[in-house]
Amino acid sequence: MLSHVRTRRVLAATASVIALVAVSSPTGTATTNDPLRPKQWGLDQIRAEAAWPTTTGAGAVVAVVDTGVDLKHPDFVGQLVAGATFTGCKKGQRPCGNGDFRGPDGKNNGDEHGTHVAGIVAAATNNGIGVAGVAPNADIMPVKVLEAGSGSYKDIADGVRWATNHGADVVNLSLGGLPGTQVLPLTGLATDLSKAIAYARANGVLTVAAAGNSATPICSDPAFTADVICVAATDRNELKAWYSELPNKPDLKAVAAPGGAGLVSCNDDVWSTVPTGTGSAACGKSAYDAYAGTSMATPHVAGVAALLYAQGRGVNQVERALLTTARQPVTGLRGIYSPVYGYGIVDARAAVAS
Repeated sequence: MLSHVRTRRVLAATASVIALVAVSSPTGTATTNDPLRPKQWGLDQIRAEAAWPTTTGAGAVVAVVDTGVDLKHPDFVGQLVAGATFTGCKKGQRPCGNGDFRGPDGKNNGDEHGTHVAGIVAAATNNGIGVAGVAPNADIMPVKVLEAGSGSYKDIADGVRWATNHGADVVNLSLGGLPGTQVLPLTGLATDLSKAIAYARANGVLTVAAAGNSATPICSDPAFTADVICVAATDRNELKAWYSELPNKPDLKAVAAPGGAGLVSCNDDVWSTVPTGTGSAACGKSAYDAYAGTSMATPHVAGVAALLYAQGRGVNQVERALLTTARQPVTGLRGIYSPVYGYGIVDARAAVAS
């Protein structure tokens, strides 16, 4: 079984340790009228708005292969293409839905996660409500493969293949297995998903996946898989988030992106969309909430990939731009791999200009 990769805020003694080497993050001037945009420090950290004069992602499609999306969310008006559901289907009826976060049983079984991920990628921007997306004119393809936060390799693999066959440019996998599951595809015990990812790549689709939230030294599966960009999480001070896996894998295709602190403050985490009525009391919004995790870091990268695809680049060019223009915190060096940040924090401005 695979599950979505997100950590809830916890009261942890690690807060004081994390603060010891805090550095200032890059700042930007928000130009949209989305009321929660000032809280979206992640867009500033990846310099998203500085890329928009060049590309806003128009025409690019990001498949959010996850728990499904609230198709009626007001911040997704004009942002969605047709999706599909692969979990909870009757035998012989797959897909069996349109990617809505409510599965075939019509219930929300705690599946807000995909809606949050989708909003980070491409929430409607400058529309006077909610949040702004990394790629504000890209399209979101909702593909539901998880129910109650977990799902099978087969369902996820089928979702990746379906997305590939229906026009996706990027597949976002904010999900992962427990530490040690990296050996499953390597030993041939679970190859459905790795083969689906290879199929996507062969058809020009880039896959980005969450490194994981278990603070181990290597990317989780499927981020560990070849030709997947593994994404670790940073906090607002550009430190590696305490929960994040280190972005290490054999092909070294790894970067970092804003994932949030995962501690006690809503504004230190990543604000995005959630199904209307499911926002937490702690953060005080009905249709928006602040989550933390490598799940939140991954769609920042998927959004930048969409900006690049919209420029007419192919999969190899998109991947190369993401990796070579990412920057190491503090030093600002590019094209340098480190075991803590991979090739560094993705930089939308530098990537689209490369």
